[in-house]
Amino acid sequence: MPGIIKGYSYDIFISYRQNDNKYDGWVTEFVDNLNKELEANIKDKISVYFDINPNDGLLETHSVDRSLEDKLKCLIFIPIISSTYCDPKSFAWQHEFCVFNKLAKEEKFGRDIRLSSGNVASRILPVKIHELDPEDKMLLENEIGGVLRCIEFIYKSAGVNRPLRANEDHPQDNLNKTYYRDQINKVANAVKEIITAIKKQSQYPEKVLKHEFEVRSADKKNHRTKIIAGSLILLALIVFGYFFIPKLFKSSKPLEKSVAVLPFLNDSPEAREENTPFVNGLMEEILINLQTIKEFRVPGRTSVEQYRNNTTKSIPDIARELGVNYIVEGSVQKYGNTFRLRVQLIRAKRKEAHLWAQSYEQEIIETKDIFNIQSQIAQAIATELKAVITPEEKQQIEKIPSTNLTAVDFYHKGREEFFRVGVGEVVNREAVKRAEFYFRKALENDSTFALAYAGLASVYWKKNYYEENYSKNFLDSMLVLADSALSFDDKLAEAYYIRGGYYLSKGNISMAEKEWNKVIRFNQNLWEVYCDKGDFYRDIDDLVGSIENYQKAASLNRGTILPDLLRRVASVYYRAGFPEKGKDYNLEALNQGGDSCKYLNNLVDCEETNGNYTKTLELLTKIYRIDPTYANLGTQFGLAYMYSGQFKESLKYIKRWEEEGKSGNIRSFYSSFHKIGYVYLVNGYKNEAGYYFNKGMEYNKSLIKSSEDDAYLFAHYRLACIYAIRGDRVKAYENLKIFNQRQAFSLWYVTSIKNDPFFNNFRNETEFQQIVRDVEAKYQAEHERVRKWLEENNML
Repeated sequence: MPGIIKGYSYDIFISYRQNDNKYDGWVTEFVDNLNKELEANIKDKISVYFDINPNDGLLETHSVDRSLEDKLKCLIFIPIISSTYCDPKSFAWQHEFCVFNKLAKEEKFGRDIRLSSGNVASRILPVKIHELDPEDKMLLENEIGGVLRCIEFIYKSAGVNRPLRANEDHPQDNLNKTYYRDQINKVANAVKEIITAIKKQSQYPEKVLKHEFEVRSADKKNHRTKIIAGSLILLALIVFGYFFIPKLFKSSKPLEKSVAVLPFLNDSPEAREENTPFVNGLMEEILINLQTIKEFRVPGRTSVEQYRNNTTKSIPDIARELGVNYIVEGSVQKYGNTFRLRVQLIRAKRKEAHLWAQSYEQEIIETKDIFNIQSQIAQAIATELKAVITPEEKQQIEKIPSTNLTAVDFYHKGREEFFRVGVGEVVNREAVKRAEFYFRKALENDSTFALAYAGLASVYWKKNYYEENYSKNFLDSMLVLADSALSFDDKLAEAYYIRGGYYLSKGNISMAEKEWNKVIRFNQNLWEVYCDKGDFYRDIDDLVGSIENYQKAASLNRGTILPDLLRRVASVYYRAGFPEKGKDYNLEALNQGGDSCKYLNNLVDCEETNGNYTKTLELLTKIYRIDPTYANLGTQFGLAYMYSGQFKESLKYIKRWEEEGKSGNIRSFYSSFHKIGYVYLVNGYKNEAGYYFNKGMEYNKSLIKSSEDDAYLFAHYRLACIYAIRGDRVKAYENLKIFNQRQAFSLWYVTSIKNDPFFNNFRNETEFQQIVRDVEAKYQAEHERVRKWLEENNML
């Protein structure tokens, strides 16, 4: 039966998670009772869409077919809000709740309806059957853009949080004091009010009282007074306009010169796949040339790649998602030794406009035939946007990196493979091998090709970082290759970035910072350098510096890594003692990436930082229910059980952690040798404990020895833990005092020194308590510094 308003398939759409109906048919019972109440309260026959067998499945994703879109054309959307409903990966959330919220806003009635009483009601009418976790409530309120108001069907008593049943209409111990029949009646009355308002609006869409437009005759007595007053007002407006209106127009700020270069279309008539590296190489070199110009903010290829096959989004939408004001589009046809390139610049902010376009057709005889066009395009865009190009930038843009066509072709193929390698610890090793092969082939054809040396250095960085971690010759090959690149091009930002990574890994922070500054001098648009600086400042507890650099990285990388950058910002706020700020960033990461496990894992970070280990275990259990194979669960469960004093449970997960340590996050595994040893010790395994304590001593001493800038003072803390548990008080205090030389501490260290069981025998000693007070005082100073920075930037 169609809805009572023409054009609507149903009056009410019931959205729910299948699990909430499996156990006792609660949703089915609710719908049956609601239908009866509607019949008793509303004259019209109300149609309700309720699918008894929804394709809902936990964490499944589905395509929304045309039939579902039609069913969502309803007047009122009733979501059954439960403990499982607020899951961004669920079908009900993604394809029902969020879709209806968007559709309703765009319809003629709008999502929010003014009732006859003058109040405003939403066409989303939530029915809540469980008390929600704070993060779930935040997710809902973020989606609807306001405070969550529900009609509640919750039976609550000590330790109980479940739906209220129809046969509990007079419960004696329901702390909420609600009656099922009353709540059903409230839903029916709310439906009636909303439908009445919609019907009235559909009948009189633009009803205007006639008397509002009637011209009333003026009182003759006051006529002259009104003329004089009107003349004075007019004169004042003229004076105001003369002096102030020009200033208002002059004060409008010009648009920021932020530009995104979208992936070029490959329109080659033949051998399209074979020509892909060439087409992508053209696009990437134009992007890098634009990044070289300091007046421009240009997100990298990792940001724009998501739009390669997405033709449904408008240019303004893409620009908004990327956080830019201008878009560069291009298409390439390559046939034989000739290519045709068409490129255009579009203003996406304010009013969309095509600012500049140019077509190029070029036979490729020499490499300059390619590089000259790339240089011309970057300079033409700069001219159009009135950006100043310094002589140094112009020289870098016009530089021809290789005169060997074959070498350039192999380099483009290597870049294409390296782009598939991945970011972080999860590495596509086959892509690494292919990239290495092509970069070596490029160098075989041109031994002076700086970009190919830098590409090969990046390969060695990826290939060796987690295989040779802190070995004697750790990453030496990458430094040699980066130096080779710079010997042929001393302005190559990519090579300086690789050298910065090398020195950071060696603990030589002063050298790493010098290299990072050179990166920014020659290309201030590499998001990776700001991410690395954010990591470093976080590790030394310069929390303002960390937040600033992470946010800069997030402004330059709007791709798949963006949620991770937002979570890093969240973690720094936790360390600074601003958990709510951190949770806001974590929620934004969830909205961007839709990964509920990573969202929950970031909340684990918050609870661990605050020493709330019971809550930590609850969150980890949620993650386990969603994905039992989630990375590093053994690590986190093991530590949470250890800090909770549940040592047998901890050992079970520590053993799983050992397996992960052999193939997963080696650095995390190494840095926790002392904790693994402790869990074995308290469970009676002295030999295993001794093994890990010895490994911990060896590892942390090697860090201290390799560091030239005291970058690893926290290694002294871990050594103090081992000495303390072994009863060597002198060396334990010796290392704690060195650790206490840090200029700043985050909340994480305060929580650690107060809760680490290694120091149980020291807690009442004056010397130890003084160290704890010093750590707390330095944390409070850093907390205050972050607070002032937030105030200065209007972020509190």
